[in-house]
Amino acid sequence: MNYIEIFLEALSAERGRSKKTLESYSSDLRLANDALPGGLMNATESDIQSYLSNLDECASSIARKASALRGFYKFLMLEKIITKNPAANIELPKRTRTLPKLLTPTEIELLISSAGDTHNSARLRAMLELVYASGLRVSELCELPMTANLGDKLLIHGKGAKERIVPMHERAQNALHKWLKVRGDIKSKYIFPSNGKSGHITRDGFFKILKKCAVLSGLDPNRVSPHVLRHSFASHLLAGGANLRAIQTMLGHEDISTTQIYTHVLPDKLKDAVEQHHPLGKIKDI
Repeated sequence: MNYIEIFLEALSAERGRSKKTLESYSSDLRLANDALPGGLMNATESDIQSYLSNLDECASSIARKASALRGFYKFLMLEKIITKNPAANIELPKRTRTLPKLLTPTEIELLISSAGDTHNSARLRAMLELVYASGLRVSELCELPMTANLGDKLLIHGKGAKERIVPMHERAQNALHKWLKVRGDIKSKYIFPSNGKSGHITRDGFFKILKKCAVLSGLDPNRVSPHVLRHSFASHLLAGGANLRAIQTMLGHEDISTTQIYTHVLPDKLKDAVEQHHPLGKIKDI
């Protein structure tokens, strides 16, 4: 019996994992099955630890493989297929998290303003405003369907087939409205359609236009990317006093720990927040 396939089917049906995630899990589990003596079903805790320790890969890649193994064996335990979990106590190399790159609010404004100097400026300005107003992933932005537009907010279909609603401030709403007027009655389900195979503007297409905007605005193109805009959105919200849980919801992060990286970007702001708002922050020590 192919327990890998059964596990992947359960992930797809019960947890709604994306196709990309399922492909990664499938690849990781099959590689481990081939490398482990006796395969996954006969592996011991020592076998699993040795396998992960000898992988010549970066820490994040090893962590992903370990996550696949943990999920697989946890599933087997829940289904009572095995009685002991060989991945329960595995140790991983410590992951070093690089802090996200950011643009200042002034630099963001310069970037958005430069959209007026490019072809299809209404479309580009709308895309830039939406990313910075709502923290969308580039794939979410490019694949936005017309049905996502709820007037003052967007209905986003994110990772793992999960939906979330994100607000738009008035300026972003206006930019989107202007683009939709220019777009007209094009027969496409996408807000940002194209004549390409996908039917919508591609990630690469948006990336290239964004680099052009960086040059026009006098910014180093190496500092500008769709993900940098998303990071800037989250960091500027946090600096302005937004709740971390609210930012987590808007970004579509499943785990708060993913969002917490922004607390390392703005240590001075957070220190000021504690001193200003904590009930004992202004009381001098006796």
